[in-house]
Amino acid sequence: MDKRTKTNSQNLLVLYEDNHIIVINKRPGDIVQGDKTGDIPLSEIVKQYIKKKHNKPGKVFLGVVHRIDRPTSGIVIFARTSKALSRLNELFSKKEAKKTYWAIVKNQPENEQGTLEHWMVRNTRQNKSYAHIKEVPNSKKAILDYKTLKKLNNYYLLEINLKTGRHHQIRAQLAAIKCPIKGDLKYGFDRSNKNGSIHLHARSIEFLHPVKKETIKILAPTFEDAVWDACS
Repeated sequence: MDKRTKTNSQNLLVLYEDNHIIVINKRPGDIVQGDKTGDIPLSEIVKQYIKKKHNKPGKVFLGVVHRIDRPTSGIVIFARTSKALSRLNELFSKKEAKKTYWAIVKNQPENEQGTLEHWMVRNTRQNKSYAHIKEVPNSKKAILDYKTLKKLNNYYLLEINLKTGRHHQIRAQLAAIKCPIKGDLKYGFDRSNKNGSIHLHARSIEFLHPVKKETIKILAPTFEDAVWDACS
């Protein structure tokens, strides 16, 4: 599924929808759930969309299954029923959803492809995670596979498959091998992107539908941007 579907005045991009789940292509800058900024979260926009489309009276149920960082774009799954939510929560906790990301980095990794293993420590005050080569106090193991898909004029396109789901895992692990993501000032890139985004995109996901029990594969197109466009 690589088709953009504009659904309302908010330009909500729906990649997949049925009675049980709805999958959105999140724009960089959108927050998945409400936070201290007070900005309207994507979850509320999706609720409004469902309420309007299906003429639903009263409150709309919508469960947040997982989140991606605010400056990141790509796939976010929401549950439309409590049954779907509990089953998806279990599926994600067991790491049974195959998630693939695209990242644009300035420096070429030492190896064209490989596996990164670090021990991550989260600093909640800084809202930042640190990747260590060896186990340290309060650390959690983080693993990802990566491969170089394309050499661009000034950057490299990497495809990343997550094996674990740690806070800022991809950002911190790539920074640890001196390959910070384009625009990611927090993790060592030298300048920000004009729109505050970083070039990290939740590109695809494959999982077992929580009710239909069939395999769902979803692909999210990247948003209009000179560097992303050069990846196609």
